[in-house]
Amino acid sequence: MHIGDFVNGMEETTVKRWVITSIACATAGLGPVSCAYGQSSVTLWGLLDAGVSYISNTSGHPAWRLDDGIALPNLLGFRGTEDLGGGTRAVFQLVTQFTLQGNLVAQKSNGSGTGTGLFARNAWVGLDNARFGKLTLGRQYDFMVDTLFADVGADMAMYGGGFYGFRDGPFAKLGIPDSPPNEAFDFDRMNGDTPLGNAVKYTSPLLGGFRFGGMYAFGGVAGDFRQNSAESFGASYSAGAFAFGAAYTDVRYASLLGDSIRNYGLGAKYRGDKLLLTALFTDTRNTHNGAVVNAAEVGALYQFTPVFSTSLAYTYMWGNEVVDRNHAHQWGAVAKYHLSKRTAVYLQSMYQLTNGGANASINGTFGPSSNRSQFIGRIGMQTMF
Repeated sequence: MHIGDFVNGMEETTVKRWVITSIACATAGLGPVSCAYGQSSVTLWGLLDAGVSYISNTSGHPAWRLDDGIALPNLLGFRGTEDLGGGTRAVFQLVTQFTLQGNLVAQKSNGSGTGTGLFARNAWVGLDNARFGKLTLGRQYDFMVDTLFADVGADMAMYGGGFYGFRDGPFAKLGIPDSPPNEAFDFDRMNGDTPLGNAVKYTSPLLGGFRFGGMYAFGGVAGDFRQNSAESFGASYSAGAFAFGAAYTDVRYASLLGDSIRNYGLGAKYRGDKLLLTALFTDTRNTHNGAVVNAAEVGALYQFTPVFSTSLAYTYMWGNEVVDRNHAHQWGAVAKYHLSKRTAVYLQSMYQLTNGGANASINGTFGPSSNRSQFIGRIGMQTMF
């Protein structure tokens, strides 16, 4: 089909010029690439991380790995805006996750299948108005991520622990759909690995330090409006050095016969000149089997110099009788040295200890320990553009 046949009212030469300019913008420069078209812009951005990890026990054996996407997920994204006048902008974002071995990373969703395509991490379009807020449609994060992680910054995994720092443990009986065998991988949804598909989301503007939002994800099941659907809400407040937030997400799965995995969380952050403190609590419930797992985390980061920092985190996770009342302690430490504003090298350690009779499982090892402890030591490098 001729390009002029399907571009509404746009001349073919204009479209070709836009495409050529887009390609040039996407391939030029080392920093964030932003190309303007009159009152519009498109930005190409990315995150990269790679390193060597030692795991003390995975499925009964020690292991050395070249693991990537740990301190930061390997992401490639496009975001764009177009000024529509009257304070309103059209906005979009497309994000894909990949490994440094050249593979796309599949992203789980709200029971509507695994996203395996090019932009499975995020793919949405919408309208944004400084006075009335933002409305977006597509595949996007719920408010466990948007509020507690992005707005408040209450999770120490954001600053140091990364993928290994999110929650997992001896809670396989929690029954998270599509979780790796013998795990409860990222049970509180905080690492952004499970965006909601077919979602409509509203986020308010910042109102005197207060922000709120809600979203609904359509299940897409004929004859059953609620099956595989989801809803999420969040609210945050920031005042000076402090930030607080609360979030709730309920995802109904066909594999749970229409029952759901419900998450809620509370978070807080204090940011001083050199000291950063975080606190996070999450509750995860499977309404199908009655399993409940809670997690409480506290963390601290100290910026010794403009280029060197260290962070510490402690997490306690515990479950009810459905998950055999298993519990786990987890400690994490990271030392990071910035070579530039965009690039850093780091040393990381993680250690998890469970109750007797339970097997430790640090998030991202994808192989629980054969006993009650698991340790990771890592040296890595991260960069962003």
